[in-house]
This record gives sequence, structure tokens and C-alpha cells, in this order.
Amino acid sequence: MKVLFAPDSFKGTLSSVQVARALAAGWQRARPGDEVALAPLADGGEGTLDAIEVAGGWRRRRAPTADPLGRPIEASWLSRDDEAVVELAAASGLSRVAEDERDPIRASTFGTGRLLVAALDEGARRLTLGIGGSATTDGGRGLLEALGATVRGPAPGAADWTGVEVALETLDPRLASVAVRVACDVDNPLLGSRGAAATYAPQKGATPADVSTLDRRNEAWADALERAARRQERDTAGAGAAGGVGFALLCLTDRFGGFALQAGVSLVMAATGFDAALAAADVVVTGEGRIDAQTGFGKTAIGVARRARVAGIPCYAVGGSVNPEGAAALASEGAVTVPVHDRPISLETAIAAGAAPLEIAAERLARRITQGGGPATIAG
Repeated sequence: MKVLFAPDSFKGTLSSVQVARALAAGWQRARPGDEVALAPLADGGEGTLDAIEVAGGWRRRRAPTADPLGRPIEASWLSRDDEAVVELAAASGLSRVAEDERDPIRASTFGTGRLLVAALDEGARRLTLGIGGSATTDGGRGLLEALGATVRGPAPGAADWTGVEVALETLDPRLASVAVRVACDVDNPLLGSRGAAATYAPQKGATPADVSTLDRRNEAWADALERAARRQERDTAGAGAAGGVGFALLCLTDRFGGFALQAGVSLVMAATGFDAALAAADVVVTGEGRIDAQTGFGKTAIGVARRARVAGIPCYAVGGSVNPEGAAALASEGAVTVPVHDRPISLETAIAAGAAPLEIAAERLARRITQGGGPATIAG
């Protein structure tokens, strides 16, 4: 058989490239005669650069910038001719701050804006920005300030932004000739019970009191930015992505040479030639670190499962952890879920184990396919 391995990264442990290699290695121990192909993917979050770079033709660049807490760092981005790919998580990602350092009030997307400026300085006129995996809930204020927007009033790290004012006339004029595609894997609005703060800030270190503070702060920011942009975007699907970066970019739609907010996994699939690779396969194996309720809302595994169902190709999804909601979402698309571990383990344990458990899971899956095992047998 021709087997395509198209996983996302296992966040905090292995990149999508490492996961794909581990799954292929385990599979080939059981079925050495099969032809394997690797198509590592991402949904716009951490690992997007790695997945797109593997497709070939890209040059990895590094630029000085700032982490979510304003500390100086260097971060990577990709360039090819007049194209650039920037990953928000590279500068403003949750992985950039230790758990005991998380500060959702102070955390800023300014560093991501600096990477975008670096890409503009190198002549980028087509720009792809992945906005998953952020440590921030600043409504995209830091990113816009890095791009030249003038913001007056309370400081970026203040808890209350009442009276904040925005001027967009000072934005970098080069943006007007840049076509921007944003890879976004959520459809949340900016504010309210499904908004950026309520839905995602707790995982970034926010207390219940912080969530209320951040939502009020983003409301003040939305009032100011919508007034300056003359656009109403706070309720647009995806506005709540990356703590409100989606909202800020939507407000700049008229300031770009072109703009599109797209499902992250679909954008990465297009950039990496996934459909052609799938068409040549007999089986596809995807996966991600956590297969849970959010898997069904546009994550990589469900994206692969949907394409495989349409193509009539069997799909298996390997998960570092699997809960019933995630397994059910994938089953609705005809995919079989394969847990790596038979019980929950800590992130520290997963990191220590490395790629070996993935190899074992893939080997087990391949052997049971050889034996003619059904879905229940494989999943067990």
C-alpha cells in the first residue's frame, strides 16, 4: 500500500515533522513493503513554519523581536521570492513563556508585528500569517503598534483601556501593496461568553477575574479600533482568534492589498500540496497531541479526515490523548481514532518518552490492519 502520514505536531513534545517520521518508522517495522510518504501539517499554530518548509523552496530567516513579555529574542520566518510565512507562535506563543511566568494582562503581540515588519523589509508582497498558539489577549494591539498604528491612552500592559484612541493613518504604507492570508482555526467572536478572553485566556494563565478584565479591555479596544477603521468586526467569525488578533486584522482589511481569513489547516494543506499527496495514497494516517472536543472545530485531524472521506481513502487518527468527544467527531467523518497511551500521562512524561510511543502505536496499527482487525480492535 501507499501510506500517507499527515499529522499535526504534538504540542510541547514533537513537531509535525518528527511525528510523521516516527509514525512512518513504526509502520514500516510492521509492513516494510509499503510505500510511505510524509505530509506534516499544522492548523496555523505552532509548527506551521515546519510543515510549510518541508514542502520545499523556502528559506528560513531569523529576525530580532520580542517575546510576549517584551523580552528580546530572535524568531524564525520563511521567505521565497516575494512570499513570506510568519507564525505568531514563534514570537508571541504560549510556548515562549514558562507556566509560572504567564501574565495574560501584560502579554503582547508586538513581537509578531516586528516579524511582519522584517518580512516587509525583505520585500514580501504575499504574506501568510498563522495565528494559533498565542499567549496573548491584547486584541492585536501590540501587533498593530509594531506595524505603525498610533495608540494613545492607557499603556499596553494596563488592566483598563478606557479612553484608548487609535489612529491608522500612520500604518506602514507598504501594507497597501501586500496580499495577506491569515490561517485561523477558530470561529469565536471577540467578546462575550464565546469570546477570546472567556474561551482561551484561562489556558494562558487568566483567573476568572482576569477574564472579566480582559473582556472589558478588549471591548474598549474594539470601540476605538472599529471607530478608526470604520468597520464593525467584533462579531465576525474568527475575530476572537489569538486573543483578538483576528479582530485587529479584520479591521485592517481595507488597508491591505488583499486579505483573507482562512481555515488554518486548509491553508496549510494548499501550501504543502496535500491534495495531490492524498490522491496518490491508499491509506492516510493523521494525528495530534490531544483529540478532544476542539478537534471537531477545524483542527488538523478533522481536516484530514474530511478530505479522506471525500476521496474515499481510509483514515486513522493517532492521538497522544483521546476523549470521547474527539473520537466521535472523527468517527462522524469515517476516521478511526488510535490512542498512543491507554491512560492519561503528564506532559513531562510525554516529553521524556519522545517519539518511541508513537512508533509503537503506528506499528500496532499496521499489524492489526495486516491481520484484518476492525476499528474496535485497532482503537483498543
